[in-house]
Amino acid sequence: MTLNLLPMASQDLAWQVTRNESAKSADERAEILANPGFGTNFTDHMVDICWSEKGGWHRPRVQPYGPISLDPAAAVLHYAQEVFEGLKAYRHADGSIWSFRPDQNAARMQRSAKRLALPELPTEYFVDAIRQLIAVDADWVPTQDEASLYLRPFMFAKEAFLGVRPAAKVAFYLIASPAGAYFKGGITPLEIWLSTTYTRAGHGGMGQAKTGGNYASSLVAQAEAYEHGCQQVLFLDAQEGKYLEELGGMNVVLVTKDKRVITPDSDSILEGITLASILQLAQDRGYVVEQRRVALDEWRSGAAAGDIVEAFACGTAAVITPIAALRNEDLEIRMPEIADGDRVSLSLREELTGIQYGRIEDRHGWLLRLDA
Repeated sequence: MTLNLLPMASQDLAWQVTRNESAKSADERAEILANPGFGTNFTDHMVDICWSEKGGWHRPRVQPYGPISLDPAAAVLHYAQEVFEGLKAYRHADGSIWSFRPDQNAARMQRSAKRLALPELPTEYFVDAIRQLIAVDADWVPTQDEASLYLRPFMFAKEAFLGVRPAAKVAFYLIASPAGAYFKGGITPLEIWLSTTYTRAGHGGMGQAKTGGNYASSLVAQAEAYEHGCQQVLFLDAQEGKYLEELGGMNVVLVTKDKRVITPDSDSILEGITLASILQLAQDRGYVVEQRRVALDEWRSGAAAGDIVEAFACGTAAVITPIAALRNEDLEIRMPEIADGDRVSLSLREELTGIQYGRIEDRHGWLLRLDA
Protein backbone atom coordinates (compact mmCIF):
# COMPACT_ATOMS: atom_id res chain seq x y z
CA MET A 1 0.00 0.00 0.00
CA THR A 2 1.37 3.44 -0.92
CA LEU A 3 0.12 6.77 0.31
CA ASN A 4 0.60 10.00 -1.59
CA LEU A 5 -0.49 13.45 -0.47
CA LEU A 6 -1.40 15.76 -3.34
CA PRO A 7 -2.72 19.33 -3.12
CA MET A 8 -6.44 19.86 -3.60
CA ALA A 9 -7.57 22.69 -5.84
CA SER A 10 -8.25 26.04 -4.17
CA GLN A 11 -8.06 24.74 -0.61
CA ASP A 12 -5.54 23.99 2.13
CA LEU A 13 -6.49 20.33 1.86
CA ALA A 14 -4.46 17.43 0.55
CA TRP A 15 -5.52 14.39 -1.40
CA GLN A 16 -4.67 11.09 0.21
CA VAL A 17 -4.09 8.43 -2.44
CA THR A 18 -4.17 4.79 -1.36
CA ARG A 19 -3.26 2.37 -4.11
CA ASN A 20 -5.31 -0.78 -4.56
CA GLU A 21 -3.10 -3.76 -3.73
CA SER A 22 -5.63 -6.04 -5.45
CA ALA A 23 -5.82 -4.04 -8.66
CA LYS A 24 -6.56 -5.94 -11.84
CA SER A 25 -3.55 -7.13 -13.77
CA ALA A 26 -2.89 -5.76 -17.24
CA ASP A 27 -4.23 -9.00 -18.75
CA GLU A 28 -7.38 -8.93 -16.61
CA ARG A 29 -7.99 -5.30 -17.49
CA ALA A 30 -7.45 -5.98 -21.21
CA GLU A 31 -10.00 -8.80 -21.10
CA ILE A 32 -12.60 -6.49 -19.53
CA LEU A 33 -11.86 -3.63 -21.94
CA ALA A 34 -12.29 -5.95 -24.92
CA ASN A 35 -15.98 -6.28 -24.03
CA PRO A 36 -16.81 -3.88 -21.15
CA GLY A 37 -20.58 -3.64 -21.58
CA PHE A 38 -22.05 -0.71 -19.69
CA GLY A 39 -22.05 -0.14 -15.94
CA THR A 40 -21.06 -3.68 -14.96
CA ASN A 41 -17.26 -3.44 -14.60
CA PHE A 42 -15.46 -0.82 -12.52
CA THR A 43 -11.96 0.58 -12.24
CA ASP A 44 -9.58 -0.18 -9.37
CA HIS A 45 -10.12 3.06 -7.44
CA MET A 46 -12.77 5.56 -6.37
CA VAL A 47 -12.89 9.07 -4.91
CA ASP A 48 -14.34 9.86 -1.49
CA ILE A 49 -14.81 13.40 -0.12
CA CYS A 50 -16.60 14.12 3.16
CA TRP A 51 -18.79 17.07 4.09
CA SER A 52 -20.10 18.08 7.49
CA GLU A 53 -22.07 21.04 8.73
CA LYS A 54 -19.17 22.11 10.95
CA GLY A 55 -16.18 21.15 8.82
CA GLY A 56 -17.38 21.76 5.25
CA TRP A 57 -15.69 19.74 2.51
CA HIS A 58 -12.71 17.80 3.84
CA ARG A 59 -10.64 14.60 3.68
CA PRO A 60 -10.47 14.09 -0.11
CA ARG A 61 -9.25 10.60 -0.87
CA VAL A 62 -8.55 8.26 -3.74
CA GLN A 63 -8.91 4.74 -2.41
CA PRO A 64 -9.45 1.17 -3.61
CA TYR A 65 -12.85 0.56 -5.19
CA GLY A 66 -15.04 -1.37 -2.78
CA PRO A 67 -18.17 -1.49 -0.63
CA ILE A 68 -19.35 1.57 1.28
CA SER A 69 -20.15 1.11 4.96
CA LEU A 70 -23.37 2.80 6.10
CA ASP A 71 -25.22 2.98 9.38
CA PRO A 72 -28.71 1.43 9.00
CA ALA A 73 -30.13 4.81 10.07
CA ALA A 74 -28.24 6.74 7.35
CA ALA A 75 -30.63 9.41 6.11
CA VAL A 76 -30.29 8.45 2.44
CA LEU A 77 -31.83 5.04 3.16
CA HIS A 78 -34.95 6.58 4.64
CA TYR A 79 -35.43 9.96 2.98
CA ALA A 80 -33.67 9.53 -0.41
CA GLN A 81 -31.50 12.62 -0.06
CA GLU A 82 -29.08 11.93 -2.93
CA VAL A 83 -28.00 13.22 -6.35
CA PHE A 84 -25.68 11.97 -9.06
CA GLU A 85 -24.12 12.85 -12.40
CA GLY A 86 -22.90 11.06 -15.50
CA LEU A 87 -20.14 12.02 -17.94
CA LYS A 88 -17.33 10.35 -19.84
CA ALA A 89 -13.57 10.38 -20.34
CA TYR A 90 -12.41 9.90 -23.93
CA ARG A 91 -9.11 8.58 -25.29
CA HIS A 92 -7.87 10.56 -28.30
CA ALA A 93 -5.74 9.14 -31.09
CA ASP A 94 -2.53 10.49 -29.52
CA GLY A 95 -3.27 8.66 -26.25
CA SER A 96 -4.35 11.76 -24.30
CA ILE A 97 -7.49 11.67 -22.13
CA TRP A 98 -10.22 14.29 -22.25
CA SER A 99 -13.61 15.06 -20.74
CA PHE A 100 -16.51 16.90 -22.33
CA ARG A 101 -17.93 19.99 -20.59
CA PRO A 102 -17.33 18.73 -17.02
CA ASP A 103 -18.00 22.22 -15.68
CA GLN A 104 -21.59 21.86 -16.88
CA ASN A 105 -21.97 18.55 -15.06
CA ALA A 106 -20.57 20.21 -11.95
CA ALA A 107 -23.05 23.07 -12.28
CA ARG A 108 -25.96 20.69 -12.79
CA MET A 109 -24.91 18.68 -9.74
CA GLN A 110 -24.87 21.90 -7.75
CA ARG A 111 -28.42 22.69 -8.89
CA SER A 112 -29.54 19.16 -8.03
CA ALA A 113 -27.88 19.37 -4.62
CA LYS A 114 -29.55 22.68 -3.87
CA ARG A 115 -32.97 21.23 -4.71
CA LEU A 116 -32.42 18.29 -2.33
CA ALA A 117 -30.94 20.45 0.46
CA LEU A 118 -27.47 18.97 0.03
CA PRO A 119 -24.19 20.93 0.06
CA GLU A 120 -22.96 22.17 -3.31
CA LEU A 121 -19.62 20.71 -4.32
CA PRO A 122 -17.51 23.50 -5.89
CA THR A 123 -16.75 23.06 -9.59
CA GLU A 124 -12.99 22.96 -8.97
CA TYR A 125 -13.45 20.06 -6.52
CA PHE A 126 -15.66 18.21 -9.00
CA VAL A 127 -13.12 18.53 -11.82
CA ASP A 128 -10.17 17.82 -9.54
CA ALA A 129 -11.85 14.63 -8.33
CA ILE A 130 -12.01 13.43 -11.93
CA ARG A 131 -8.37 14.32 -12.54
CA GLN A 132 -7.28 12.49 -9.39
CA LEU A 133 -9.14 9.33 -10.36
CA ILE A 134 -7.79 9.43 -13.92
CA ALA A 135 -4.27 9.85 -12.51
CA VAL A 136 -4.44 6.37 -10.97
CA ASP A 137 -6.85 4.65 -13.37
CA ALA A 138 -5.80 6.09 -16.74
CA ASP A 139 -5.17 2.60 -18.14
CA TRP A 140 -8.92 1.93 -17.82
CA VAL A 141 -9.82 4.50 -20.48
CA PRO A 142 -10.52 2.37 -23.59
CA THR A 143 -8.79 2.90 -26.90
CA GLN A 144 -11.48 1.43 -29.17
CA ASP A 145 -13.60 3.65 -31.38
CA GLU A 146 -16.79 4.84 -29.63
CA ALA A 147 -15.65 3.36 -26.30
CA SER A 148 -15.10 5.55 -23.23
CA LEU A 149 -14.73 5.57 -19.45
CA TYR A 150 -18.09 6.42 -17.91
CA LEU A 151 -17.74 8.60 -14.80
CA ARG A 152 -20.39 8.50 -12.08
CA PRO A 153 -20.10 11.17 -9.36
CA PHE A 154 -22.73 10.87 -6.62
CA MET A 155 -23.55 12.43 -3.28
CA PHE A 156 -25.79 11.26 -0.46
CA ALA A 157 -26.81 11.98 3.13
CA LYS A 158 -24.91 9.64 5.44
CA GLU A 159 -25.76 11.09 8.85
CA ALA A 160 -27.43 8.45 11.06
CA PHE A 161 -30.76 9.79 12.30
CA LEU A 162 -34.49 9.31 11.86
CA GLY A 163 -36.03 12.70 11.29
CA VAL A 164 -37.12 14.76 8.32
CA ARG A 165 -34.46 17.47 7.96
CA PRO A 166 -31.35 18.01 5.82
CA ALA A 167 -28.49 15.78 6.92
CA ALA A 168 -25.50 17.32 8.68
CA LYS A 169 -23.08 14.75 7.20
CA VAL A 170 -22.77 13.99 3.50
CA ALA A 171 -20.52 11.84 1.33
CA PHE A 172 -19.38 12.50 -2.23
CA TYR A 173 -18.02 9.61 -4.28
CA LEU A 174 -16.76 9.18 -7.81
CA ILE A 175 -16.58 5.78 -9.49
CA ALA A 176 -15.77 4.88 -13.08
CA SER A 177 -16.84 2.14 -15.46
CA PRO A 178 -15.43 1.38 -18.93
CA ALA A 179 -18.15 1.50 -21.57
CA GLY A 180 -18.06 -0.05 -25.02
CA ALA A 181 -19.73 1.27 -28.14
CA TYR A 182 -23.41 1.75 -27.32
CA PHE A 183 -24.60 0.49 -30.72
CA LYS A 184 -22.54 -2.55 -31.66
CA GLY A 185 -24.72 -3.61 -34.58
CA GLY A 186 -25.52 -0.17 -35.92
CA ILE A 187 -28.04 2.39 -34.76
CA THR A 188 -31.62 1.17 -34.91
CA PRO A 189 -34.40 3.76 -34.54
CA LEU A 190 -36.40 3.36 -31.33
CA GLU A 191 -40.03 2.49 -30.80
CA ILE A 192 -41.25 4.70 -27.94
CA TRP A 193 -44.18 3.94 -25.64
CA LEU A 194 -46.30 6.93 -24.65
CA SER A 195 -47.30 6.66 -21.00
CA THR A 196 -50.68 8.13 -20.09
CA THR A 197 -50.88 6.33 -16.73
CA TYR A 198 -47.67 7.56 -15.11
CA THR A 199 -45.81 10.87 -14.99
CA ARG A 200 -42.12 11.38 -14.30
CA ALA A 201 -42.31 14.59 -12.24
CA GLY A 202 -44.66 17.48 -11.58
CA HIS A 203 -44.54 21.27 -11.43
CA GLY A 204 -42.45 22.36 -8.45
CA GLY A 205 -41.11 18.84 -7.94
CA MET A 206 -37.66 17.38 -8.52
CA GLY A 207 -37.81 16.94 -12.30
CA GLN A 208 -34.87 19.29 -12.93
CA ALA A 209 -32.70 17.47 -10.37
CA LYS A 210 -30.66 14.42 -11.28
CA THR A 211 -31.79 12.31 -8.37
CA GLY A 212 -32.57 8.62 -8.15
CA GLY A 213 -36.23 9.09 -7.28
CA ASN A 214 -36.97 10.42 -10.75
CA TYR A 215 -35.51 7.29 -12.29
CA ALA A 216 -37.23 5.00 -9.80
CA SER A 217 -40.57 6.55 -10.72
CA SER A 218 -39.94 5.77 -14.40
CA LEU A 219 -39.25 2.07 -13.96
CA VAL A 220 -42.85 0.83 -13.89
CA ALA A 221 -43.62 2.82 -17.04
CA GLN A 222 -40.45 1.52 -18.67
CA ALA A 223 -41.56 -2.04 -17.86
CA GLU A 224 -44.89 -1.25 -19.52
CA ALA A 225 -42.99 -0.09 -22.62
CA TYR A 226 -41.06 -3.36 -22.77
CA GLU A 227 -44.30 -5.33 -22.49
CA HIS A 228 -45.52 -3.57 -25.62
CA GLY A 229 -42.33 -4.11 -27.61
CA CYS A 230 -40.95 -0.59 -27.13
CA GLN A 231 -37.42 0.30 -26.04
CA GLN A 232 -38.19 3.53 -24.18
CA VAL A 233 -41.06 5.44 -22.58
CA LEU A 234 -42.08 9.07 -23.09
CA PHE A 235 -43.84 11.01 -20.34
CA LEU A 236 -46.34 13.83 -20.64
CA ASP A 237 -46.72 16.76 -18.25
CA ALA A 238 -48.36 15.99 -14.91
CA GLN A 239 -50.76 18.94 -14.95
CA GLU A 240 -52.65 18.63 -18.24
CA GLY A 241 -51.32 15.42 -19.73
CA LYS A 242 -50.87 16.89 -23.20
CA TYR A 243 -47.35 18.35 -23.36
CA LEU A 244 -44.17 16.36 -24.06
CA GLU A 245 -41.69 16.04 -21.20
CA GLU A 246 -38.82 13.58 -21.59
CA LEU A 247 -38.03 9.90 -21.84
CA GLY A 248 -37.06 7.79 -18.85
CA GLY A 249 -33.48 8.99 -19.10
CA MET A 250 -33.15 11.00 -22.31
CA ASN A 251 -34.38 14.25 -23.84
CA VAL A 252 -36.55 14.29 -26.98
CA VAL A 253 -36.04 16.49 -30.06
CA LEU A 254 -38.15 17.09 -33.19
CA VAL A 255 -36.76 18.29 -36.53
CA THR A 256 -38.90 20.11 -39.12
CA LYS A 257 -38.49 20.35 -42.88
CA ASP A 258 -38.06 24.14 -42.61
CA LYS A 259 -34.89 23.68 -40.47
CA ARG A 260 -36.26 24.07 -36.98
CA VAL A 261 -35.12 21.95 -34.05
CA ILE A 262 -37.74 21.78 -31.30
CA THR A 263 -37.36 20.36 -27.80
CA PRO A 264 -39.75 20.48 -24.81
CA ASP A 265 -39.04 22.86 -21.97
CA SER A 266 -40.55 22.92 -18.49
CA ASP A 267 -39.44 23.06 -14.86
CA SER A 268 -39.87 19.28 -14.58
CA ILE A 269 -37.38 18.34 -17.32
CA LEU A 270 -33.73 17.62 -16.54
CA GLU A 271 -31.47 20.04 -18.40
CA GLY A 272 -29.41 17.84 -20.70
CA ILE A 273 -25.76 18.69 -21.37
CA THR A 274 -25.75 16.48 -24.46
CA LEU A 275 -28.99 18.19 -25.53
CA ALA A 276 -27.55 21.69 -25.07
CA SER A 277 -24.48 20.74 -27.11
CA ILE A 278 -26.59 19.27 -29.92
CA LEU A 279 -28.78 22.38 -30.03
CA GLN A 280 -25.66 24.54 -30.34
CA LEU A 281 -24.33 22.43 -33.21
CA ALA A 282 -27.72 22.59 -34.95
CA GLN A 283 -27.77 26.36 -34.52
CA ASP A 284 -24.27 26.51 -36.02
CA ARG A 285 -25.73 24.83 -39.11
CA GLY A 286 -28.44 27.44 -39.48
CA TYR A 287 -31.27 25.63 -37.75
CA VAL A 288 -33.66 27.67 -35.62
CA VAL A 289 -33.68 26.22 -32.10
CA GLU A 290 -36.93 26.30 -30.14
CA GLN A 291 -37.04 25.26 -26.47
CA ARG A 292 -40.66 25.59 -25.39
CA ARG A 293 -43.79 23.68 -24.45
CA VAL A 294 -44.54 21.11 -27.15
CA ALA A 295 -48.00 19.57 -27.31
CA LEU A 296 -48.41 15.93 -28.27
CA ASP A 297 -50.93 17.10 -30.89
CA GLU A 298 -48.26 19.28 -32.49
CA TRP A 299 -46.05 16.23 -33.05
CA ARG A 300 -48.98 14.16 -34.31
CA SER A 301 -50.30 16.75 -36.77
CA GLY A 302 -46.81 17.86 -37.84
CA ALA A 303 -45.76 14.30 -38.66
CA ALA A 304 -49.01 13.63 -40.50
CA ALA A 305 -48.57 16.76 -42.62
CA GLY A 306 -44.92 16.03 -43.36
CA ASP A 307 -43.72 19.11 -41.49
CA ILE A 308 -41.96 17.18 -38.72
CA VAL A 309 -39.52 14.92 -40.54
CA GLU A 310 -37.35 13.51 -37.75
CA ALA A 311 -37.51 12.78 -34.06
CA PHE A 312 -34.67 11.63 -31.86
CA ALA A 313 -33.67 11.00 -28.25
CA CYS A 314 -30.39 12.19 -26.76
CA GLY A 315 -28.37 11.66 -23.60
CA THR A 316 -24.88 10.90 -22.30
CA ALA A 317 -24.87 7.13 -22.88
CA ALA A 318 -26.25 6.78 -26.41
CA VAL A 319 -25.60 10.39 -27.50
CA ILE A 320 -28.36 10.39 -30.17
CA THR A 321 -30.85 7.71 -31.18
CA PRO A 322 -33.46 8.25 -33.92
CA ILE A 323 -37.11 7.61 -33.03
CA ALA A 324 -39.08 5.46 -35.46
CA ALA A 325 -42.48 5.72 -33.78
CA LEU A 326 -44.36 6.92 -30.71
CA ARG A 327 -47.32 4.78 -29.76
CA ASN A 328 -49.68 3.36 -27.17
CA GLU A 329 -53.08 1.64 -27.28
CA ASP A 330 -54.80 4.77 -28.61
CA LEU A 331 -52.17 6.46 -30.75
CA GLU A 332 -49.38 5.89 -33.25
CA ILE A 333 -47.10 8.55 -34.70
CA ARG A 334 -44.80 6.87 -37.20
CA MET A 335 -41.90 8.89 -38.54
CA PRO A 336 -40.94 8.68 -42.23
CA GLU A 337 -38.24 6.19 -43.15
CA ILE A 338 -34.99 7.99 -43.93
CA ALA A 339 -31.65 6.62 -45.05
CA ASP A 340 -29.06 6.93 -42.28
CA GLY A 341 -26.92 9.17 -44.46
CA ASP A 342 -29.78 11.65 -44.78
CA ARG A 343 -30.67 11.87 -41.10
CA VAL A 344 -29.90 15.21 -39.46
CA SER A 345 -29.85 13.41 -36.10
CA LEU A 346 -27.06 11.01 -37.11
CA SER A 347 -25.09 13.79 -38.77
CA LEU A 348 -25.24 15.75 -35.51
CA ARG A 349 -24.25 12.63 -33.60
CA GLU A 350 -21.21 12.15 -35.84
CA GLU A 351 -20.17 15.75 -35.32
CA LEU A 352 -20.60 15.66 -31.55
CA THR A 353 -18.74 12.38 -31.08
CA GLY A 354 -16.08 13.65 -33.48
CA ILE A 355 -15.48 16.57 -31.13
CA GLN A 356 -15.48 14.33 -28.05
CA TYR A 357 -12.90 11.95 -29.53
CA GLY A 358 -10.72 14.70 -30.98
CA ARG A 359 -11.46 13.96 -34.63
CA ILE A 360 -13.20 17.32 -35.24
CA GLU A 361 -12.12 20.78 -34.12
CA ASP A 362 -13.53 21.82 -30.74
CA ARG A 363 -14.49 25.34 -31.78
CA HIS A 364 -16.61 25.94 -28.65
CA GLY A 365 -13.90 25.01 -26.13
CA TRP A 366 -15.91 22.14 -24.66
CA LEU A 367 -13.04 19.69 -24.07
CA LEU A 368 -10.85 19.56 -20.97
CA ARG A 369 -7.69 17.48 -20.87
CA LEU A 370 -7.54 15.27 -17.78
CA ASP A 371 -4.07 13.73 -17.94
CA ALA A 372 -2.01 16.91 -18.16
